[in-house]
Amino acid sequence: MMQLRTIIRILIREWRWIMRGFIVIVLVSQLAPPRLRVMLENPPRQVITNKPKVCVHTDLIHEPPESSIQMSLQLIREMGAPTIVEFFPWAYIERTPDVYDWGQPDLIVKHAENQGIKIIARMGFVPEWARPKDTTFNYIDADGLPHFAEFLADFATRYAGRIDHLIIWNEPNLAFEWGFLPTDPQRYVDMLQTVYEPLHKANPNITVLAGALAPTLEPEGSPNGLDDLLYLQRLYELGAKDYFDALAIHTYGFTTPPDAPPDPRQLNFRRAELLRQIMVDNGDEAKPVFITESGWNDHPRWSQGVRPSQRTAYTLSAFQIVENWDWARTLCLWIFRHPTPRNTHRDNFTLVTPFFQIKPIYYAIQAYARGFDNERILWFNPPEG
Repeated sequence: MMQLRTIIRILIREWRWIMRGFIVIVLVSQLAPPRLRVMLENPPRQVITNKPKVCVHTDLIHEPPESSIQMSLQLIREMGAPTIVEFFPWAYIERTPDVYDWGQPDLIVKHAENQGIKIIARMGFVPEWARPKDTTFNYIDADGLPHFAEFLADFATRYAGRIDHLIIWNEPNLAFEWGFLPTDPQRYVDMLQTVYEPLHKANPNITVLAGALAPTLEPEGSPNGLDDLLYLQRLYELGAKDYFDALAIHTYGFTTPPDAPPDPRQLNFRRAELLRQIMVDNGDEAKPVFITESGWNDHPRWSQGVRPSQRTAYTLSAFQIVENWDWARTLCLWIFRHPTPRNTHRDNFTLVTPFFQIKPIYYAIQAYARGFDNERILWFNPPEG
């Protein structure tokens, strides 16, 4: 009873300060930004496009807010791209053996489905527990391959019917992508052979994409990598044909226009035709090709950059060329958007800035996907001569 009387006396004596505190709390709650609720669109959306090969590589795995994932995919749908390539790093999902964090992948898949967008998943990036100490995330040895195969099978099982295309590793013809080990095609064949059957058992409808080969002219014995044409031929000689269902390639334009003729001694967009010819020569013409990285860069101070309007014109012409390649399923541009600025020339590959500022090239691709011809798209912004 005495305690209650004491509390009442304090309330009476300090009521002004108590009221002031209450008012401050109310004002702060009103002025603070509301917590953003991310709601799926109902009914789910569909991509309306006249150009189904339009595709972009995304970086949604590094998006902290769910709202940014949704906004990126909405813009991709509105641009007219029915497909994206997204990286799902093994090291992010299985940080310790058999303990999975599916949170971010689930968000990406959920919102992609809601926008009517199909995902091609790029797989790689080795957790610390699955590789020797003091090695990089790109290092994997024979002991790590069974763990990788198990993870891929778990991934394929979880997303069966939602993600049915998996790229196995990235640019295996570069030493960097093997933790700076020498570039050895046999190592990649061993990987494909290890993962192929478990993936098809986990999801009978899976398409296993090999390669994602990097365009390079590195000769035999180079510490940096191996020419992608030589590497692909070596894969066939080592028996890789039986362990993949489609080929993923990277074909950048650099400073040349997309119609520059293919040449084994040159890196240009139509180098893709030389890779395709190797498939045909090895009796593998029935398999499709997915161009999973491509594009031009318009950084004004990068030696491999072009002018912004050239980039737009070259990109549209590249899409038109791929329309006539019946063996090519997609032309995926690198890259739709980075979550944060890179502050290098890499920012000039994007179609949308980290702050969701839409670049003119986005609208040009959108017009192309809607069926406008190049003349109508570019009349206001002709390429520099």
